[in-house]
Amino acid sequence: MILKLLAVVAILFLLYIIFFKKNRVIDKDSQQNTKNEELEDVLIECPSCGTFVSKDEAILSNGKYYCSNECLRK
Repeated sequence: MILKLLAVVAILFLLYIIFFKKNRVIDKDSQQNTKNEELEDVLIECPSCGTFVSKDEAILSNGKYYCSNECLRK
């Protein structure tokens, strides 16, 4: 009776490892890819003062990126 119970527990454990362990590995890979995408940032040099600024934070005017309104007015 005990051997049957141990065999069932072992089979359930193996099924758990086979089906749920793979999902964790895939989830970790997808999380790593999103982290890498979040870290990517493009720096652009301001044509007026030469300061590098993030493309997301820069001001676009006439096809050029400026670091601030002051540089835009120059």
